[in-house]
This record gives sequence, structure tokens and C-alpha cells, in this order.
Amino acid sequence: MFNILRVIYDRKVDFVAKTPEQGLALAQELYEHRGLRAKELAAQGKKVVGYLCCYTPVELLTALDLVPYRIQGGAGRPLKQVDQYLETIMCPYVRSCFDLALGGEYDFFSGVVIPHTCDAMHRVYDIWKYHLKPPYSHCITVPHMTHQASFEYFQKELEDFQESLERFFGRSASGEALAAAIGLHNRSRALLRELYELRKAEPPLISGVEVTRVLVAGMTIPVEEFNDLLKDVIAEVRSRSPGSDGRPRLLVVGSEVDDVAMIRLVEDSGARVVMDDLCTGSRSFWEDVDLAEGALTGLAARYLGGITCPCTYRPGKVAQRFSYLEDYARDWGVQGVLLYAIRFCDTYQLDAPEIKGYMEGLGFPVLYLEDDYIMPPLAQWKTRIEAFLETVEAKKRE
Repeated sequence: MFNILRVIYDRKVDFVAKTPEQGLALAQELYEHRGLRAKELAAQGKKVVGYLCCYTPVELLTALDLVPYRIQGGAGRPLKQVDQYLETIMCPYVRSCFDLALGGEYDFFSGVVIPHTCDAMHRVYDIWKYHLKPPYSHCITVPHMTHQASFEYFQKELEDFQESLERFFGRSASGEALAAAIGLHNRSRALLRELYELRKAEPPLISGVEVTRVLVAGMTIPVEEFNDLLKDVIAEVRSRSPGSDGRPRLLVVGSEVDDVAMIRLVEDSGARVVMDDLCTGSRSFWEDVDLAEGALTGLAARYLGGITCPCTYRPGKVAQRFSYLEDYARDWGVQGVLLYAIRFCDTYQLDAPEIKGYMEGLGFPVLYLEDDYIMPPLAQWKTRIEAFLETVEAKKRE
């Protein structure tokens, strides 16, 4: 598939995935040693562009032969410098991302793209641009409504973004190149949905921890390589033999999860994470880009209309806004719901009570967890999760 030059304690090791049986092992390597493949590509002369948020249209980067790299924080790692730049009452995930950047973690980027999906994102864009001065930087304004005028405005934003990329990098994305890039990313989405189908089994053929590793790995490598990795992972997972264990099946709903600690805690406590609605999970790939009305029109429709993030208000009654969660729960045999929010994420904390009420009204027990991200309260969570699973088990026996 491809070589990853891994440097550990000044010792060079080649890790090569040669057979489908090594797909999950390679995903774990990429997860545990993030950025090494991208740094290898940058050293070979490839342009790597870092981005935040699943609202960034990565197809425009791929079409220009740029490598999209989703910026991640250092969950569980203490902050070192960021307090001088960003207030402590700001999103800890964003603060962690910028702290890593201040420490040189993302010096291999040729540019940074950050959408204005919330004030924290926009402010970190301003400060990143001012203090770190990346060679290229761009902020995409994402409308917070979904009227017809919103889609027209967003399409114009994407046109401006494409022109900005072409002007800076001295490259032009033809219609054919953009269509091909969309095809590659749609293929990734299809493969990820296929992988998620394997979680419907009892028990699921792949754990939530393994899925998280695969998802994070895919954010750090070129889309072509991710597609190859996904094919190997799917083949490996399909070869497993299912056997019933009766553990509670959970749906996790929330924001950014780029670390396995919370998912591992849930699964070590006796549950199975079988489905998610996370911005690093299903929300980032569930809908394809439709080319029927043109590439940019399709991108605008998919990113503004196809991502169910609370940063964009969708008018309608609660049942209209969250019925897709019921579909997930029914289709994946869910027996309980975990609501996960990062501290100071106002948009999620505003939606959480309505989601909780809606899912409880459908008969699903719901547990709300708030995360500091920098220092996850795992010991406190363990007690609450175990108590919650007892509730889920009691509900199953009714």
C-alpha cells in the first residue's frame, strides 16, 4: 500500500501494509503516530494543507494535488503555551490544536483552512494567521441558516476559496480534476458506510475503538491511500466470526472525538459503541456530493445541507431535526445513547437538552457527558457510565 517512515527514539522503522490482515494494524500505527505520513509527503515536496472542521470542502484541495490534513488536538496532554493567546474559557479542543501548532507540531503545513462555524474557530484562525504566519491561510464563512440564499452564498464562498487556492499555489483545478476528486472522496464515504454496516452485527464485527482509530488515520493521509486502507480494513473485519455477547449497544452523539479514551472506557465498562453522530464520525461522511447540477453546487449542497451540526440551525420541530438519530438507533439496534459535549461548546450544549428529551421520549436511556478535553474526567465518567449501563440493562429486561 504505502510506506510510513516512522522515527522513534532516533531509530528508523519501516511499517508496510502488505496484506488485508494488516489493515487495522496500519490504522493503529497511523493513529498513534499522527502526522508522520504527511511529514514524509511534505519532505518529498507535496503541499500539505491543514484544516479544521468537517465543513471544509476537502475535494477542492485534492483537485489541486494538495494533501488535506485534519488538524487534531492533543487530548489528555497538558497545554504549554496557548494560555498567552487564547482565554481559558474558550473551547479546549481549539486551544489544544493551537497549542500543538505553537510547539511546532504543524510546521510542515503549506497552509491552513478554518471555516467560521463558531466564534472559537474564527478566533483561532485570526490568531493562527497573525502569530504563526502560515504561507497560505483562508477562512470560509459558513451560513448558520439553510435558506436558498444560504446555499447561494455558500457556493460563492466556495468559488472564492477555489480561486484563492489556485492563485496562491499556482495551479488550476479543471472541471475534470474536481469531478475526479469528488469521486475519490465519495468513494471514501461509501467505504466508511460499508464499514459502519458491519457494526450492525451482534456483536458488532468491529469495536468503537477500532473505528475511531481508522477515522483518525484517514484524516492524516491522502484520500487515495485512505481508500486502500479502508478496503483492507473491511476485508479483515468481514473475516471475523460474530458471536452473541448481549452487551448494551450504544449510540454516541456529540462533537469532536479524535482520541479513543472515552470510547475505550465505555467499551471496557461492558458496552458496545455501535453507531455515532460525531463530527469526526458519521457526520463527516454520511452524505455524498451530487454532481448532477455541477461540482460547486453539489459541494455547497452537501456541506451546508448534509452535515447535521448544531452550528447551522435547521428550522422545524424537534422530531424533524433529530429523526435521523431515531433511524440510527433503530437500524443499529441501539439500546442507550451517550451525549458527548466538549466544555464551552455552546452550540452543542444548547442542542443537548432537546436531543436528550427527544431520545428519552422514544424510550432510549440517555447519559450526558461533558469533557474538558485537556484532562478528561475518566474516573468520574467510569462511575457514571457503569450506573448508566445498569439502567440500560434494566430497560432491556422490561
